[in-house]
Amino acid sequence: MEVLAEYVAQIDDLQHRDRTEEVLAWVTRQFPNLKPKIAWNQPMFTDHGTFIIGFSIAKKHLAVAPESAGINHFSDEIVQAGYDHTKQLVRIPWDSPVDFSLLEKMIEFNILDKADCSTFWRK
Repeated sequence: MEVLAEYVAQIDDLQHRDRTEEVLAWVTRQFPNLKPKIAWNQPMFTDHGTFIIGFSIAKKHLAVAPESAGINHFSDEIVQAGYDHTKQLVRIPWDSPVDFSLLEKMIEFNILDKADCSTFWRK
């Protein structure tokens, strides 16, 4: 989590900082084999050098980026959780609870789906 601490410390809004820290700490605990890193000024987690999931903050939401394959696979569940999404990211409003079971499914999907991936992004 030390790798991500500087990023979290720079978040001005305390509610946003606490939520971001909660989510990043949860990922670190649930998936200790994933490597946390900062790239493109955003916290992300990788497995054997391939991207698994990334996060970023915006004024109205925490953005979760599981790549388009993850979004396509879980599109219905994302909507059922009350979130909206684009092709590349899921928006979790700051005033909504985090659906950690959905987050866990997206991360597990990417770990399994990219087990033999030798590139950072899917091709």
